[in-house]
Amino acid sequence: MSRTITAAELKDFGDAMLVDIRDSSAFEYGHISGAVNIPQEQVLTAELPRDRKIIIYCKGGIISGDIAEQLCDKGYDAYELAGGYVEWLRGKMEQRDVTEAVELSLRKKFKKSIWCKFTKAINEYELVQPNDKIAVCISGGKDSMLMAKLFQELKRHDKFPFEVVFLVMDPGYSPENRRVIEENARSMSIPVHIFESDIFDSVYNIEKNPCYICARMRRGYLYSHAKALGCNKIALGHHFDDVIETILMGMLYGGQVQTMMPKLHSTNFEGMELIRPLYLVREAEIKHWRDYNDLHFIQCACKFTDTCTTCEPDSRSVSKRLEIKNLIAELKKVNPQVEKNIFRSVENVNVNTVIAYKDNEGVHRFTDRY
Repeated sequence: MSRTITAAELKDFGDAMLVDIRDSSAFEYGHISGAVNIPQEQVLTAELPRDRKIIIYCKGGIISGDIAEQLCDKGYDAYELAGGYVEWLRGKMEQRDVTEAVELSLRKKFKKSIWCKFTKAINEYELVQPNDKIAVCISGGKDSMLMAKLFQELKRHDKFPFEVVFLVMDPGYSPENRRVIEENARSMSIPVHIFESDIFDSVYNIEKNPCYICARMRRGYLYSHAKALGCNKIALGHHFDDVIETILMGMLYGGQVQTMMPKLHSTNFEGMELIRPLYLVREAEIKHWRDYNDLHFIQCACKFTDTCTTCEPDSRSVSKRLEIKNLIAELKKVNPQVEKNIFRSVENVNVNTVIAYKDNEGVHRFTDRY
C-alpha cells in the first residue's frame, strides 16, 4: 500500500490529521488550511491519535517520507504529502487570477491601514519624485508582493510621471520555488523582469553569517541590474516592524542608536538611491491582507531551507532579530504603545541630552560645549 498521497487526494482523507513539520515561523508565514504545526524534532515523540490517518508534510517533500515511515513503525497510520507545502501551493495557484480582488481590497478594506500608510511614507519622506525610474525589488514574499501592487495603484493615480520596473533576482532558486514566485506574480498581474545570479552557490559553504553575506550580495546585484535598466532607485519591502526591531537591535546588541532609514544614497553605485515605501505599514496588516485574499508565499527559498529546516540559528542577525521580536511582544502586554514609542524615540532625539553623538565630521561629546 502506497504511503504517499498527492495534494489532489487530500480531499479524500477528510478526517485525517494534517501535520506540518516545518519550524513555527515557516508555519505562521503560510500553511495548508487545517494543519497543525509539530516541528520535525518533536513529531516522533508527540502524542498523536491512533484512530486517525496522519498526513505528514514538510517544505518540499524531502524528509516527510522518512518521518511518515518512522511513525508507521510506531504503529500509526501515517502518510507523506508528495512535494510538501511547495507542491500544494503550486497546485493552488495554478490558473488562479486574484488581481481584481487584491486590488479592490487595497482600495476598500485596507485603504486606511495599508494604502494610506504607504502614500504617507511616499509623501512625508519624499520617496518618489517626478521622472524617477524605480526598480521595485520582489523577493517573492508577502512584503515585496504587496509593495508591487501598491506601486501599480500609485501609477494609476498618475499625479506626476514616473516609471516602475518589477525586478526579481533568481539567486539560485530551485525550479519549484521559482515557479511559486512566477505564479504569484502572474495571478496578481505583476509583470516581473527576472534575472539570474549564482549567489546561493557563492555563500552555500560559508559557515559564519551566510544570511548576512547573502543579503549584502543580493543588494549589490539589484543595484547593478537596476542601474543597467536605467533606474535611479530601488525599492525594498521593509516595513514598520523591521524598523523598530532594528532600533532595538542596535541599542541592545550593537551599543548604538541608529535606525533603518526610509531612504538612503548608495555608497557604491553613484546616482542610485534605496527607498522603503512600506516604512509606516505594520506587519500585522500585511499578514491580514495576505490572509484576507487567501494568498500564500514561500518564506525563504534559499538552499539552506530546501531541506525543510530553517536558516541556521547561529546566524547572528537571524537569531537576534527573533529575540527582539519576542521581546517587543512581551513588552506590548504591559504597554500596547511600546512600538510607537520606540519609533518616536528616533524622531525626538535631543542632542543636548546625549553624552556623545557622531556625524560625518566625527564624534561630538557633551563636554565640547559644556
